[in-house]
Amino acid sequence: MGGFVSAQAANPALQTKSEEARHRRQPLSRARSGRPVDNSAHGILRRFPALAVGQNAAICYSPSMVRFDKSIHDQARATREPQPFPGWARSRVALENPLEAAFAAGAALASIHPIAMQDEGIGLLWRRRLALRNAAEMVRMQGRKESEADLRDAWVLRRPGDDPGPAGRVLEAWRRLATKASLDGESWQASVADSLAPGRGERLPDLLMSVTEVVGASQGPLAAAGQAAARVMQAMPEAEALAFWFADAALAIRMKWPAPVPLLVPYVKRSELRCAAASPEDGGSWMRVCSLAYARAAADAFDLHAEITRRADMLIAVAPKLRAKEASTLVAALLSEDAHAAGSATDRTTDRSGRRFFDRLQSLGAVRELTGRTTFRLYGL
Repeated sequence: MGGFVSAQAANPALQTKSEEARHRRQPLSRARSGRPVDNSAHGILRRFPALAVGQNAAICYSPSMVRFDKSIHDQARATREPQPFPGWARSRVALENPLEAAFAAGAALASIHPIAMQDEGIGLLWRRRLALRNAAEMVRMQGRKESEADLRDAWVLRRPGDDPGPAGRVLEAWRRLATKASLDGESWQASVADSLAPGRGERLPDLLMSVTEVVGASQGPLAAAGQAAARVMQAMPEAEALAFWFADAALAIRMKWPAPVPLLVPYVKRSELRCAAASPEDGGSWMRVCSLAYARAAADAFDLHAEITRRADMLIAVAPKLRAKEASTLVAALLSEDAHAAGSATDRTTDRSGRRFFDRLQSLGAVRELTGRTTFRLYGL
């Protein structure tokens, strides 16, 4: 016995295994000392740090509890808040000096840079919420009446293979913008042409080459985004949606983000976008508009990410209370997708089991019901 104790003292791994075995024999709610046990993801990681190491690391609760894999805990670690957003960069006053506007935009974009470097999990959810916001504003600019809620319904409640409709196709294009695939110069052309420039797909290759020249030039991210939109408006003045799309894509390339962040549409008026088609001598006016728009867009995007992070932390905190077999998969889905119908959150989820699961999370304050309806409900952070 003494030799085993000595071996434990000399080998931290044996200590960890022994401690794991002892805790597995205890009820998870209270240790032998009578003190409550922290069963949150962070609490278990503190007690058993070895469980978070390695490709196959996992946290296992009792058999009746949820088994969470490493990806969930990666999400927990990814929810750390970035540095505070500089208050002076939130100014809503129209800066007349283009240099001041560009400086404010640069500070704002630098503030969201750390969170824009995340392209999975919460970073993907953030982009998809922004895609919905931008698509709804683009649809409104086109004279249609669909709201964010209407677009969400059209997207989430459609059956596989169904056409989401004209407004839904705009949302599809902005959701595609929010992925790595949008930076692939070959695969996206057909879908973008159908969604944002119907009937003008044959002109896209030349336009893409022109925008690629702008992005490849030795200039800053703001200049690349502004000039990308200008090239589109000069070639196709009626293709406002494509101008916004290319601007955000060009910004992401120059910022070296893994995927674009939909930002620009809600902050530029249609009349202001026409300035982008002006002659180079008048380009300073458009660049001032573009800079102010990105400064405001980045500030609101920062706030949205903070809200999503807070809600994600709440979900992770209640995760140990979940007993559903598919709980781990459902939690991961909630951390990456904007909205879920009860029966389509995972391949194995039925409408009844999904509704029970989401209602349980709603009662715990971890998710919201997004529609206010009694039927065809949608749930999300």
